[in-house]
This record gives sequence, C-alpha cells and structure tokens, in this order.
Amino acid sequence: METRAHDLRGMKVEEDSIGMKVEEDSITTAHRVEFDPSLNVLTTAHMERDEAATGIVVPCRAQAAVASTEEDPQSRDTVQHLLSTSEGVSSLMKMERKPLLHEPQARWFPYLDRFRCGNRCVLTSADIIEAVAPCISESRKQRFGNAVRNRSYSVCLVVEGLCDFGNVSAAFRSADALGVQSVHVVSSDANKRYKDNRHVSMGAEKWLDIELWESTKECFERLKSRGYRIATTHLGMDAVSIYDLDWSCPTAIVVGNENRGITDEALELSDLHCSIPMKGMVDSFNVSVAAGILMHHAVCDRISRMGHHGDLTVEERQILLAEFSLRHSNSAVSIVEDYAKRKAAILT
Repeated sequence: METRAHDLRGMKVEEDSIGMKVEEDSITTAHRVEFDPSLNVLTTAHMERDEAATGIVVPCRAQAAVASTEEDPQSRDTVQHLLSTSEGVSSLMKMERKPLLHEPQARWFPYLDRFRCGNRCVLTSADIIEAVAPCISESRKQRFGNAVRNRSYSVCLVVEGLCDFGNVSAAFRSADALGVQSVHVVSSDANKRYKDNRHVSMGAEKWLDIELWESTKECFERLKSRGYRIATTHLGMDAVSIYDLDWSCPTAIVVGNENRGITDEALELSDLHCSIPMKGMVDSFNVSVAAGILMHHAVCDRISRMGHHGDLTVEERQILLAEFSLRHSNSAVSIVEDYAKRKAAILT
C-alpha cells in the first residue's frame, strides 16, 4: 500500500493523479491518510467527518467513505424507479404506517410510533433517534429539526397522469422546499415514456411521503376519508381564485396532465375547482410551475391566518424526525438493528 501523510486540519488536499479532491475543512480530526491503489480510496486511522456531503460521521477503517468512486446505492434511486413500482416508494418509508382506513379521520398523520426490526424487536421514535444520533453531525440534526418543525400534512399535492418526469421531479422539489410532506401520484399509461430527472428534484423525493394510486377515484376516496377537501385546478366558469380560498382547511391540490389537463373524472369527483389569476396573453402555466405557485400561496395563506404552516404535534414531530433519521443513509437501518439487538440482550 502506498502511504501519503497529510495534516488535514484546515488544509485542502488534492490528488490530481487519481481525480480526487478533498475540500477545505470537509475532513477533520484525521492525521494520517493512506492511499490504496487497488481500491482507489483514501483511508485513515481516525474518524473522518464528511459533513458537507452527507452529515454523517463515518469510521473509515470500517468503510472507505471519503473518496470512494463507488456510488451510494441510494443515490441511484430515481423518480422513475419510485413511480414505476410500489416497492420503490415503500422502500423509502421506514416507520410503521397506519392501516388504510376508510372511515373519516379528523386529522391525518400517517405514522405510528413504532419501527419493527428484523429480529422482531419494536423500537419507538425515541429509541431510533438515540441510536442514530451519534452518527449524524450537529449541522444535519439542526436541519432535520428545522424541516420537521415546518412540515405539514394539512396541504398535500396530487399529480394526475403526468407524462414528463421532469415536471414530477420539479413539483416534488417545490413540495419539499415549502414543507408539504405528502404527495400523491395517480398512474399514467405513459409511465414507460418517463425519463430519469432526479437532477431536477435534487433528491427531494427522499424526504417526502409519496403514495401511488391506480385510479383517480381510489385516490380521491382515500384522501376524503383522511379529511381533505379536493381542489382541482381548472379554468372553468365555476373556478374559484386561489386568493379567495381558506387554505387553513386540509386541502389536496390536484394538478393534471401536461397536455390534457385535469381529467373529467377528477373534475366531477373534486369538491371545488380553483384557478391562478393570469394577466397575460397565455392562459396556462407549466404544470410544475402551477403546482409550485399553488403550494406557495397555500403556505403563505396558512401563515397569515394561523401564524405558521407547520402544524405537527410534539409527538408527530418526533416520529417524523425518526423517519428522517432512518432515511438519512443506507447504514441507518443497520445501526438501529444493532441497537435493537443490544437492547434485547440487556433485557434478557
């Protein structure tokens, strides 16, 4: 093994010969770096912290995490994969979800305070946060906390039969940025024509609750049972301006196909039709732009009426924080599983 020693504290290390670059201060508390040509990675004898990339603290003798050329498997998850199979979406959600209920719900939150491990041990959100906390940087924890405080299920987005993954991805990115945690996708016959546009979503799908539906009717019935009113975007005479709606009421915003718009079935089954007032020569927005405008106005209206958009209870915030912690990295679930084994051994 070829050995190259550097003092990495506050330094910028470059290995131009192998195309690797370590930015200033991205690695701390490391004193000796070893280069293994067979693996094309850097390893160290101490803990290294790659907070800029992932926010997770990694013991480098266990895994070469600094300059490995192998891509994180989770980074290969794309919007196309997620929306093509129900397994793709379900793989994102870690905490146990509430059963699918058909009776009306006063308030919707999808998760139970329960995570089932492979050894059948059941952990709570508090257990998960305790188990994963040592592996997550403080800056990442703060970001999780801020996101959870501003999350809400009271506004959700429904995309009906979109044919362009770029639009779906952009809508996901807007939902995440605005604190809209729940998004729903009604399948389209054009699924096979979808293109991979994960670069558009910037990985936002990883932090959202995505549900897939085979039909508009099934989707709307389930949403109504959860207490949502259904607002479809439409330019008809009966459409209400989005500025005249009270968005403090739980609402599912529905946007339609890029070419055909909202289907007749969706218009018939919805509770109301709404529109974005336009003053120009054209009478429509790009569908992802329309979704962003609708969600942004809904959030602003909720803040003006209630003083806030995020409305999760303390318990719900903790559960969602545990969910984010489990989604944080591929190793998070393994860390929690090991924690469960140790806990079980102590109890026995």
